[in-house]
Amino acid sequence: MKSIADLGDLRGQRVLVRCDLNVPLDGTTITDDGRIRASVPTLTTLRDAGAKVVVLAHLGRPKGEVNPKYSLAPAAARLGELLGSEVRLATDVVGESARTTVAALADGEVAMLENVRYEPGEESKDEAVRGALADRYAELGDVFVSDGFGVVHRKQASVYDLASRLPSAAGGLVEAEVTVLQRLTEEPQRPYVVVLGGAKVSDKLAVIANLLKTADTLVVGGGMVFTFLAAQGHEVGKSLLETDQLDVVKGYLDEAAATGKQILLPTDIVVAPDFKADAPPTVVAADAIPADQLGLDIGPESSRAFAAVIAQARTVFWNGPMGVAEWEAFAGGTRAVAQALTEVHGLSVVGGGDSAAAVRDLGFADDAFGHISTGGGASLEYLEGKTLPGLAVLDTTDARKA
Repeated sequence: MKSIADLGDLRGQRVLVRCDLNVPLDGTTITDDGRIRASVPTLTTLRDAGAKVVVLAHLGRPKGEVNPKYSLAPAAARLGELLGSEVRLATDVVGESARTTVAALADGEVAMLENVRYEPGEESKDEAVRGALADRYAELGDVFVSDGFGVVHRKQASVYDLASRLPSAAGGLVEAEVTVLQRLTEEPQRPYVVVLGGAKVSDKLAVIANLLKTADTLVVGGGMVFTFLAAQGHEVGKSLLETDQLDVVKGYLDEAAATGKQILLPTDIVVAPDFKADAPPTVVAADAIPADQLGLDIGPESSRAFAAVIAQARTVFWNGPMGVAEWEAFAGGTRAVAQALTEVHGLSVVGGGDSAAAVRDLGFADDAFGHISTGGGASLEYLEGKTLPGLAVLDTTDARKA
């Protein structure tokens, strides 16, 4: 992939930058600005180079329709605060406001277009439809920089198609993410421990299959663990269970046993009668979950065991909370795993998404970890061994354009 340095002199050039500013909101209040902060270094580099910087981004799922609920206004305001100068927000994506806003930019200034997912062509499966929108994006810029790692696994107009229409390069954030993921997949330092949580096994089937080949230990928590426990023949009560995945999970357990890999499951579970923040928690053995209870976190014994395995590792990748981490009574497992990652003597990677939000909500600083990814889904697909369209297009973009 080309880097920004390969694009030459950018002074006076209109640089379209695809960022991932898909931040969680409470109304119009940003509750975790990690992705916005992660975009600042690349934007600063471009601004310092004298470029006219135009940010393309999305927020939520407006499904091709204008919806004020998904306006990028909060993201533009926060980005302006972080950059120390106003970031003007166009009121449309490729319309009159976008053209006027871009035309008014001076060298070193930054503007933002409205939510690209307001445009139905952005996520279209029809290449011609996506391409037509990408052509309109390209009219607004001279150069394209891909810096939204959280969307590089998507074949979308502002991620994939635009890169083939302008001289293109990877931004610093994308380069950093790829470097870390290469360390996880190409001869990682061992022991290599992967910690997986979150709600569903089905969301992580392919990555589990691939990681069983590369990781030494797979640690499993979160809602997905109950399908593993059920596959071992245990009662899981009212806990989240994917019965259609039981045979697949049994296969994973058998494969791990046959190949000498370890799948570490919790030995105790924090249960409650209802899925409520104030439901009374009880710790029970993982093989003795009452029929009228549901698991909402790993227990203290399991937290200590997971932390001990992580402490011995030289490479750790973690994706998915161990429980309902936003509720204090059920956050203990996630907190224990996060703390253990901060003490790893090697590479510790928090795999974006809910995991990144959880560690910040629990009070951990970003620099306590080796790397906090901005792309949960993109990271997982990379670890699955998939080709990510937004990266592949940067490798294959015709050199004549640069």
